[in-house]
Amino acid sequence: MAVPTLRIIAFINGIFLITLAVSLVVPMLTLVMFERAHELNAFLWSSLITFVVGLAMVAQGHPKGVELRPRDMYMLTVSSWLLVCIFASLPFMLAQRMSLADAIFESMSGITATGATVLSGLDSMSPGILIWRSLLHWLGGIGFIAMAVAILPMLRIGGMRLFQTESSDRSDKVMPRSHMVAKYMVAAYVGISLLSCLALWLAGMGLFDAINHTMSAIATGGFSTSDSSIGNWPQPAVHWVTVVVMILGSLPFVLYVSTLRGNFLALFRDQQVRGFLAILVSTWLALGTWYSLSTELHWLEAVRHVAVNTTSVMTTTGFALGDYTLWGGFAGMLFFYLGFIGGCSGSTAGGLKIFRFQVAYTLLKANLLQLVHPRAVIKQQYNQHRLDEDIVRSILTFSFFFTITIAALALALTLCGLDWITALSGAASTVSGVGPGMGPIIGPAGNFSSLPDTAKWLLTAGMLLGRLEILTVLVLLMPAFWRH
Repeated sequence: MAVPTLRIIAFINGIFLITLAVSLVVPMLTLVMFERAHELNAFLWSSLITFVVGLAMVAQGHPKGVELRPRDMYMLTVSSWLLVCIFASLPFMLAQRMSLADAIFESMSGITATGATVLSGLDSMSPGILIWRSLLHWLGGIGFIAMAVAILPMLRIGGMRLFQTESSDRSDKVMPRSHMVAKYMVAAYVGISLLSCLALWLAGMGLFDAINHTMSAIATGGFSTSDSSIGNWPQPAVHWVTVVVMILGSLPFVLYVSTLRGNFLALFRDQQVRGFLAILVSTWLALGTWYSLSTELHWLEAVRHVAVNTTSVMTTTGFALGDYTLWGGFAGMLFFYLGFIGGCSGSTAGGLKIFRFQVAYTLLKANLLQLVHPRAVIKQQYNQHRLDEDIVRSILTFSFFFTITIAALALALTLCGLDWITALSGAASTVSGVGPGMGPIIGPAGNFSSLPDTAKWLLTAGMLLGRLEILTVLVLLMPAFWRH
């Protein structure tokens, strides 16, 4: 890779690090407000170190007349996530005295909006650390992506291409100027966040908790300020507001842009959104009825418990209202399946994404019709667009490597001494971005702190692969990528 190209990548990464350093002001202000100024040093040093490194990377300047090629976007994407994760882990090491493996795990889980954690005792933990974890979710959910879409065009770099490598969003461009896309996306993201915070506060949460859970829910992350997660607040209104915000975070943000521009039916007309909501609501009703009959809870109560937990798992958020792994084998297996589905493409959610299942169904139906009518010409369409061969190929390729990654990671985890349920659910939950796994160790009632360091490093890699949708990382391992 040419030196000018590396200089551009370093320059942009420097901007990300400076932004991260400035973001550390939030936990510092929080500590001042909670009158815990004695805890400021860890955050001050973290901010200073991050800012100096970022400034050094920016100071070398942006080479004139040099533009990044499309393939260089993959290097930029992976390097930016790794660098941000490393420097975002500094407060965990300095303030919480966490080991390197634990700090990187927590940081990667935050910035990738996975929500797996090695921390316990959250109810009495430093408010600076709590707000920093939630802020990493919020920034990782879409803040860094939107900022990149806004900054790269100014450097004559195709910002929309970075967003596509980030989220595999193949939607048509909703605007001709990508910095305008970023403007509307940030407006939608901040607007939903503010409304969510207000709603949670009015529903019964304290303001600090409402802010933390808002940032976690809109980013479909899952970090909470309590070991009991969302179950610490018994008010039904809190639960339903959380459900709505998780759903909003799982819808395509490019459609919010269309909505803000006056196309108010954009979300309702989208096949992916309709499919996502249909699966979610039908699961609420079916599993809620089963849970009501199994526990003798009132039907509305059962549906509420089911709605919070199934929405959390399917949107890959990771909040929990009680330990749903104790609901029996049928419910446990269903929750395991839901984590693979995920939200919509172009959202903050993880998983395989709804549109891949819908395209697979379209292809299956077309192939079956072809068997019945061998000479027929069958149109293959999705969302009123023809399914091109390259789209189908990319979907099949990603789905294959998604499965293989989880299988290989689970096998590696068993070599670390983990039982097969912990290994398989841990691999699936980190690659899909769900957060909690299954079983007594890493289930919704546990955490990842007791796992060996090797397992934590493997799961950290799984979070990065899942967040960047695997192929973005794997392409860097090809020798052809590094050839001129």
